[in-house]
Amino acid sequence: MKLINAVSEFIGYRRRLGQRFGTDERNLRLFSRSVGNSSRVADITEKQIERFLTGKSCLPQSRSRKHHSLVGFERFLVSRGYRGSLSLPERPRFTRNTFVPYILSRDELRRLLDAVPNRRGRLLQAQTLRTALLLLYGAGLRISEAVSLNQCDVDVSAALLTVRESKFYKTRLVALGPHLNDAMTLYAKWRVAEGQSRRGDAPFFVLRSGARLNQDIIRRAFHYLRAYAKIRRPDGQRPRLHDLRHSFAVHRLLAWYRQEADVQTLLPKLAVYLGHIRLSCTQVYLSMTPELLQQASARFEKYASPEVCHE
Repeated sequence: MKLINAVSEFIGYRRRLGQRFGTDERNLRLFSRSVGNSSRVADITEKQIERFLTGKSCLPQSRSRKHHSLVGFERFLVSRGYRGSLSLPERPRFTRNTFVPYILSRDELRRLLDAVPNRRGRLLQAQTLRTALLLLYGAGLRISEAVSLNQCDVDVSAALLTVRESKFYKTRLVALGPHLNDAMTLYAKWRVAEGQSRRGDAPFFVLRSGARLNQDIIRRAFHYLRAYAKIRRPDGQRPRLHDLRHSFAVHRLLAWYRQEADVQTLLPKLAVYLGHIRLSCTQVYLSMTPELLQQASARFEKYASPEVCHE
């Protein structure tokens, strides 16, 4: 059997199981081209596998991801009797990213938004940029979720968004606060006045041409605004657009602490709102800023003081 045919059969098999299989599909098609699409599965050599794993980049994380893709493919080949083991090398270890997100202050957020009119762009209009940034922070959406919104996904009359098949292939409802919903309502009216499509399947956030706002364009705009507003990290690294989502989560937790709410009870609700599949993904925010740790410490001290006095 030709390698390209085996790869296509494997991808089809995984898709029928309901998996998107995006990264693994790309890696396996790259593997097929690297070895030769017309090569026979039975003739794949260890040297060809090693050349693919190393590739143009020797980054351990990239090699580890490619290795993972080949492991699943190998099991498929063996189970179908197409060949025996591929004799894969040991999976490389790599140090996981320890990057700490930057939590923007409310003053920095205001400066960022105030800078929007100063950016001149032919495709991305100020109204679209400002509303998209407000949504990314105000609802804690992922960038991909925001730009994927269609007209039918935004119900400003109910202050509700439908986020479809996001990062973990789940669809969820996202409630909007009154101020954010007002901003979304104004934008919805503005885009109609601009002559943009009202069809349900039309993109909600649009460029001047009517095309969908994409991640690259909004990231470049954010980089400009960040520099214009002089928003910098103390460690010299640059704040990212995705940090707006982290800022939303931390600010929400801080507000709950200040309100003396039961944060541990509310954490699962925040996890669902953010679209996390595990509570641990949300709990990481509890230790993200000194201010948050101070609030948690004060809460614990208030709880523990009566016990200390009693002793």
